[in-house]
Order: sequence, then structure tokens, then C-alpha cells
Amino acid sequence: MIEFKNVKKVYPDGTKAIKDFSLKVNEGELVTLIGPSGCGKTTTMKMINRLIEPTAGNIYINEKNINDYNIHELRWNIGYVLQEIALFPHLTIEENIAVVPEMKRWKRKKIQERNKELLNMVGLDPSTYQRRMPNELSGGEQQRIGVIRALAADPDIILMDEPFSALDPISREQLQSDIRKLQKEIKKTIVFVTHDIDEAMALGDKVCLMKNGGIVQVDTPQQLILRPATQYVKDFIGERKSPWQTAIDVIADQSLSIVISKNEFEENNFPSRGLLIVKDENDMFVGAVEDGQERSVQYLDNDMPLYKAAEILETSDQLVFPVLKEGKLVATLSYKDIVSFLKSKTKMENGVIH
Repeated sequence: MIEFKNVKKVYPDGTKAIKDFSLKVNEGELVTLIGPSGCGKTTTMKMINRLIEPTAGNIYINEKNINDYNIHELRWNIGYVLQEIALFPHLTIEENIAVVPEMKRWKRKKIQERNKELLNMVGLDPSTYQRRMPNELSGGEQQRIGVIRALAADPDIILMDEPFSALDPISREQLQSDIRKLQKEIKKTIVFVTHDIDEAMALGDKVCLMKNGGIVQVDTPQQLILRPATQYVKDFIGERKSPWQTAIDVIADQSLSIVISKNEFEENNFPSRGLLIVKDENDMFVGAVEDGQERSVQYLDNDMPLYKAAEILETSDQLVFPVLKEGKLVATLSYKDIVSFLKSKTKMENGVIH
């Protein structure tokens, strides 16, 4: 979908902002760019919609060089969400959302339908919010409007430049949750710049960790934690990431020792008593059986952070939870797995826990 090939950016004063940068972002993927201040995250993102031109190398969208697109066509197909929300203060919320569709000459009825659809998508009642002015909304509500305004004309690509960094922690966490849910529904190709490692790991299908204008490691959040390529990666993640923010598929038991096949279940061939998780030949979660009887069980999404999973375990009598990724059984999670993980993250020095 988006591909950087040996891209460099050198400013007139000789500053080398981006050095031989090559990265592929697949269709429907959310990739987070993370790294220390000045590492080139925002410069990299701004080159996608040609707000900044590279000095060397090429960038492709759908295998077509971005320089071969009409620049208006290119930008109309790319939504852009900034830290500074930049809603037009003299326009209503409805009018703010309609800006790009109107430029693309959409029919009025289509714009109105899209407006309502998007407001409902982020939990803002159209009858309440459409005719409000931006200054009548909270910071979190304004940022939601910023996100859906970028989605209004149904672009293939969304660029998000530290969109939540100015918000309070509660609003920020809620918007991160909204983006995760929204992305499962709309499956846009998103490049998301952030300086917050917890945010990068929570949102990204892939995380691109940068340093001094180059890539140190690109991988899934789970692999960055389990297999850091360098000491820099290990230190960057380890120093900043709370264990409670870790995605549960890093923590969970991937041995699938209590899992049986659908055929074994149908033939009543249970290798042991107790709770067993059932999957089909494609590893899709089917259900569960306990002591020979079918049982309904709650499952957890693989990218759920540990603190949310712990809340669910605390209020349930279920001892083991299937962990699913898009319906596929990837692991199981129990209190034992959580305790083992937290113990591995706890330092003991002179009898004192740190």
C-alpha cells in the first residue's frame, strides 16, 4: 500500500533528518512510528502526502510513485489528524466534517448521511452535536471530530501526528480504545506518529522504532518485547513500558496444552478432565468443554492490555480464558500466567521489591 525505498531527507543546513529509510505499510495495517524527539518520525509521515519532499529515494502508494499523482488527488485520498485539532472555529461540527466531501463535490444528501454515520461511529449523537460549535466541545470530543473529519471522504490512508498527546490521560486512553475499535471496523491504512511507547504498542499492528533518522527495528509489539533486535530496543521499551500495559498474547500460554480439536470433541475423545478449549482444523475457536460437558466461556482479544484482562479475571469464576486474534485461537490466559509474567518483571534487591 505505502512503500518507502531508500528515502533520505537532508535540509539546506546539512541536517540529515532521514537516512536510507525503507519501510512497507500493508493495506489495512496500522503502523506506529516511535522514537526519541528529533528522530525523524513526523518528517517521515509528512513525506507521504508531500508536505515534505524527500531528497533522495522514492515513496509509492499502490505501487505508483507519489510524484506521479496529481497533488490534490493524492491529498484528497489521505486523511490527516494533527495534535492541534484545527477545527474551523466559525463552522458547526456538521460543516467541519463536510469540508473535504464538499470539495470533492459530493451530493448534499450523501454528505448528510456520511456525517450522521461518522458521528454515530464515535459515540456522538448527531442530533446533539451536528449544530454545535467547536468551542462548545471538550478536548476529547474535539479530537473525535478531528478523527472523523479525516475519515469523511472515505480516504484509503490516514496519517495521525501525535493526535492525543495534548489530552488528559483519561481522554487519551478512551480515544486509543476508540481507534482500536474503529480500525477493526473500517480497516484503513494508518500511519500513526507518537512519542509514547505504551500508545505505540497498544495501537500498532507493527511498530517502527526509529533513531537518528533511521529504523532500528520494525516488528509486531509482541515480537519487540520478546525479541528486541538490539540493546537500544530493549532499553527503549523496558524503561518506558508498564508491565500492566503489555498485550496479553505476550503473557499468555501459547503451548495450547488444554486445547482439543473439533474432531476430538465430536468423538467425545477427551484426553483429560477439567476445562478444555475446542478449535477447528483452521485453528478457529469453536467453544469449550468441562468434565465432558459443553460450557460457554468468555474469550479475550489478543491485543488487550494486561490491566483490562486482570479486571475481567477478577470478576469471573472462569479460570482459563481463550485468547483470540480475529477469531483464531492463539493462546490461553490464567492467573498463573499473569503472576509468572509480573514476577519476571519484578526486581529484588537486598530483600526489597522494586
